[in-house]
Amino acid sequence: MKELLLVFVGGGMGSVLRYSIGLLIPSTTHSFPYSTLIANLIGCFFVGLIIGFATTSQWIQGSLMIFFIVGFCGGLTTFSALIQQSFDFLNYSSYFYFFLYASLSFCGGLILVYLGSHLSKVMAT
Repeated sequence: MKELLLVFVGGGMGSVLRYSIGLLIPSTTHSFPYSTLIANLIGCFFVGLIIGFATTSQWIQGSLMIFFIVGFCGGLTTFSALIQQSFDFLNYSSYFYFFLYASLSFCGGLILVYLGSHLSKVMAT
């Protein structure tokens, strides 16, 4: 039950941050979804930081991992929105934006997970 509460609270906090990013960077129906991309990339960076801290210290383990990764980062990142927006690009034959968005989301996400993990390890030493 404790873990469900941690996911609930962390997910709510992540969702509020994602919504706030959308308010700061609004997009129209057919424009490039910058706010979703930014939320996903920030979430990937946080996941990297958390993973890095978990491997180099004992203060992020168990319940905190559930709170941060499953809850907060799960609420912050928007895979379903990424897929829906990618599908919209394909439906409107916007192939350039589809490939740009998919490439930046995937490659940028991987790079930021790596950078976050590396940074947390450097900060721990």
